[in-house]
Amino acid sequence: MDFWAITAKLFEGFGTTCLLFILTLVFSLPLGLVIAFGSMSKFKPFAWLSRTVVWIIRGTPLMLQLFVVFYVPGMLFKVQLFGGDNGRFNAALVAFVINYACYFSEIYRGGIESIPRGQYEAAQVLGMTARETFFTVILMQVVKRILAPMSNEVITLVKDTSLARVIAVAEIFFVNEMDFLSKGLLWPLFYIAVFFLLFVGVLTVFFRFCEKKLDYYRV
Repeated sequence: MDFWAITAKLFEGFGTTCLLFILTLVFSLPLGLVIAFGSMSKFKPFAWLSRTVVWIIRGTPLMLQLFVVFYVPGMLFKVQLFGGDNGRFNAALVAFVINYACYFSEIYRGGIESIPRGQYEAAQVLGMTARETFFTVILMQVVKRILAPMSNEVITLVKDTSLARVIAVAEIFFVNEMDFLSKGLLWPLFYIAVFFLLFVGVLTVFFRFCEKKLDYYRV
């Protein structure tokens, strides 16, 4: 196999990697906000449940969570939730979404709770509703505060997608193992680093751009 044939094959796997990355963000970002509000809820059972889920997910390895999502339903309930051609990918997506939603929820919660209580009280004095207060006064300050930790988690997600290979999702590392490493070709393993470095580089530039745009909201 020549260089370009190997590159094309790795690009196929990297397409799966990118799809897993994008879909995880699409679903985990809003879900994380829901969990964050659950953790801050004044309804104690709901708050306790949300915090317990976050504690369990943050306290166990993502690799283990992948195995649990893919294998446990069939072992315990004799139900194959993730069958078919896309079953393994769907199982990986569910595990990644739950995992990153819990991490994002803690970032959201920290950002929201870091806003001084006086700002809420001032908005209330001005006659603003809770909704108006959050979207007009609080939201952009929270975004500014959480952007750095969120960018770190997003970049970590790029690299964590490689864990999907443990349940045989055809991402870039799995493709390399099946097509090249098994045949004694070692250099494509290091070539994969180029794909990730370029991807992370683009994300780094994007987040720096966002930080500059939010400089107006100094905290």
